[in-house]
Amino acid sequence: MDHRYELDETIDMETPSIARMYDYVLGGGANFEIDRNAAEAIPDGMPGSRAWARANRGFIGRAVTVLCERGIDQFLDLGSGAPTVGNPHEIALRHYPEARIAYVEREPVAVEYANKMLADLPGVTMTWADFRDVGSVLEAPGVADLLDFSRPVGILAMAVLDLLEDVDPVELTAAYRDACCPGSALGISHAVGLTLSLAEQERVLSVMRTTNTPGAGFGTIDDVAALMAGYTLLEPGIVPVGAWRPIDPVDEDAAKRANYVGAVGIKES
Repeated sequence: MDHRYELDETIDMETPSIARMYDYVLGGGANFEIDRNAAEAIPDGMPGSRAWARANRGFIGRAVTVLCERGIDQFLDLGSGAPTVGNPHEIALRHYPEARIAYVEREPVAVEYANKMLADLPGVTMTWADFRDVGSVLEAPGVADLLDFSRPVGILAMAVLDLLEDVDPVELTAAYRDACCPGSALGISHAVGLTLSLAEQERVLSVMRTTNTPGAGFGTIDDVAALMAGYTLLEPGIVPVGAWRPIDPVDEDAAKRANYVGAVGIKES
């Protein structure tokens, strides 16, 4: 897989990338050996593992489906990683052939991979940018020329806000909220140590500290609620990702063991 990319100075081959690790555990091809080794060091079921990735990916799919059913046909996916099976554009385009989806990612390999995969989709873009820089994201051609912010936009921040160390994620989500009109939405998933001991949380964080996004650590339900300020939560509120409107009956205890919660909210005013 490594030989597929023309590497340049922007790609750090000495440090694992969480975007490429996520791609790997979902079965994608935009990853390197260093990413695979880091991903394999995370125990099964914990954030960053295959079981966690599947639970998170399933939640994203259901969240996008619900928002499409509410009439939202354009999405801004922050820190999206590389496109893999079940990405938001696939779901949105099934509901609305004219749907528009703007992906934003700072990891260059994921961006290059995405641009190749999305080249024939006129309503889908990938922007190489750091989503912490709200102004640059909103002014980027792949976002500004594609999305109409006078109409509702679904903002997606899935498994990325808990990676931030040097910015206030509450201020960040508020900035994107303020750029959107009423009827827009925010969907997030976030690490919360529902069943992990402090020692187990540290085991995950020790792996994360070897990557290019060391992470801010596990949050609380109250932390997630703060991120959703200004939005009215859709039922069932803030719950484990596997328990958010599941298609099939769900084992509540098993859902908690993913140690990730999800929420979707609508901006009312």
